Amino acid sequence: MSAVPPFEGSRPNVVGHAAGIVGESAPMRDMYRMLERVRTSHATILVTGENGTGKELVARAIHNESPRRTKRFVATNCSAFNDNLLESELFGHKRGAFTGAVSDKPGLFEIADGGTFFMDEVGDMSQALQVKLLRVLQEGTFMSVGASEQKHVDVRIIAATNRDLSAMVREGTFREDLFYRLHVVAIHVPPLRKRLDDIPLLVKHFLGRLEKRDGKKKSLTASVMQHLHDHSWPGNVRELENEIERLWVLSGDDAVIDETHMSDPVRRSMPPPPPAPFENMPSTQRLPEAVEALERHMITESLKRTRGNKTRTALELGISRRNLIRKVQAYNLVPWNAKGDEDP
Repeated sequence: MSAVPPFEGSRPNVVGHAAGIVGESAPMRDMYRMLERVRTSHATILVTGENGTGKELVARAIHNESPRRTKRFVATNCSAFNDNLLESELFGHKRGAFTGAVSDKPGLFEIADGGTFFMDEVGDMSQALQVKLLRVLQEGTFMSVGASEQKHVDVRIIAATNRDLSAMVREGTFREDLFYRLHVVAIHVPPLRKRLDDIPLLVKHFLGRLEKRDGKKKSLTASVMQHLHDHSWPGNVRELENEIERLWVLSGDDAVIDETHMSDPVRRSMPPPPPAPFENMPSTQRLPEAVEALERHMITESLKRTRGNKTRTALELGISRRNLIRKVQAYNLVPWNAKGDEDP
């Protein structure tokens, strides 16, 4: 077997291009490191993350960098079918197994044999189908609907969900044994609000794709970019992609896109509130008083955490004990026999 090339997304400060993944923020680099660790394995993987974060892109990246990359990548969404249809979709059926089954149909497990099967929204499966999926994971066997003989497959399963499966296990709605079979390796895809540094890269990527499609070149104003940065993105990357296409289409022949055509939720976005001011911080513009108030606050809070232990407080603040004592005396913060100070 030929050697698998290095996973591009694992290199620091480089956009991860595998399967279309875009991002170089710290949370994304953490994810790339996980992808690097699993790239040569055949282990079952559970990909978690909110809707719109790109879980299928991550699954494709794993497949494309794995020893199975020359075989098929098959994907399905378990929430898109009712129980009977999903069973037929996964395992196939024999002719006459039910009304409308006019011929034999192979299931997706059979189609994915030798490759990778991505099962999105696996948390929406009924417990009856969970049992059948567990059998595939444990023994690699299944039975088509209406069949009397088992089939064997060699499939790497990558499951994904936006639900808390461990909580579902506690509630009794998801099988514990299946959870542990799926949870061999867990990879979390961060939400867009946790990787705002990637927004300029994502915007450039989406604009470039639209430019290639329509033969136009456009850019966004600084104000639009600020709104994009301030939005909370409940729909994550998918929502951002839709917003960029909306701006592209509605701006017509304009080469520079301003706020005119932004969707209301994004236009109304406000930046997060600044951190609350320190207690007792004077309302002054003078630097010496502000520095003194900050210093008083930090010493007071550290003394609270150490219960008055000046040695530990000095270590925590990164100053000498002698300097700390001098500042405590100057600010008249605590009595010298404070509880917990073993070295008065």
